[in-house]
Amino acid sequence: MPAGSAQAPFGRPARDEGAGRVPVFVVTGFLGAGKTTLIRSLLDTADGEGTAVVVNEFGEIGIDQDLLRSSTEATVLLGNGCVCCSMRSDLQETLRQLWIERSRGAIPAFRRVVVETTGLADPGPILQTFLTDRALGAEFYLRKLICVAALPALEETLAGMPEAGRQLALADCVVTTKADLAAPDEAESAIEATRSVNPHAQLLSAAHGELAPELFLASALPARRSGFRAESTDGHLGQITSFAITLKEPMEWQAFAAALDLIRKLRGADLLRLKGLVDVQGRPGPVVIQIVGHFAHPPVELTAWPEGERSSRLVAITRGIAQSDLLSLLDAVHRLGVR
Repeated sequence: MPAGSAQAPFGRPARDEGAGRVPVFVVTGFLGAGKTTLIRSLLDTADGEGTAVVVNEFGEIGIDQDLLRSSTEATVLLGNGCVCCSMRSDLQETLRQLWIERSRGAIPAFRRVVVETTGLADPGPILQTFLTDRALGAEFYLRKLICVAALPALEETLAGMPEAGRQLALADCVVTTKADLAAPDEAESAIEATRSVNPHAQLLSAAHGELAPELFLASALPARRSGFRAESTDGHLGQITSFAITLKEPMEWQAFAAALDLIRKLRGADLLRLKGLVDVQGRPGPVVIQIVGHFAHPPVELTAWPEGERSSRLVAITRGIAQSDLLSLLDAVHRLGVR
């Protein structure tokens, strides 16, 4: 786990995880789930003003014929102060180009970026991009990974398409769509399957693709609870499991970071995602951690706990790593740290 000096391992505390950077919202979901409709619902509101939308080659964000084109062929200015561009190569290059055009005034000064992936995309590499590209991290940060899941035939899609399962498992928020096209029993079963795959994600329902714009404004940090325990599900995805661990007592940072380094090095390929807030001994605010596979984002200390509540909460998505093993490791680290 990257850290600074022993005196200031987290650098200067930040008011929030973004610390003045532009938040990025990744919208993923299988083919035909309703990603484009959901994004349009944001752009049609006043709160959606100042959004940069990045779509890939197969994106279908509607661009009216009377919209003004900017100086670059790949970028289109929208009438509500938003900008839409196509991702012709990799995500890093696209975001850097957006930042350059924003800096020189060629496009509006957007307040957020929404990235629409293809229906067959694995969001894992996108998460790793934000963890490993320090230059990109100076200007942008991943705020939330949103998965759009159409309820009709969802269980069949999860059973036959591994990409759909990973999109759902890695999400911070799941938005279900097309409930009106599914039979009541099918919709209920699909929602239960969604909860089984990812019980710790925020679960919302979009009627006709419309959803309150708060989805793109609220934090993706996990909720906190008291106690030292783990909750899990075996899910619908074979060896992929999701579980949450809450830690009531503060952790000694060096021992805790060493434990995370160990599991990353030994089982990084199976640690699909680990995120959360950590209560560290001697620090007034929580420390935000984000790990995807072998890659860890530098920990960020916040100036205060949200709502004044102190208790660590970690959410893990793994492949074949038992919750009991991770819980035992953290328990041992805690007992070592308080001696």
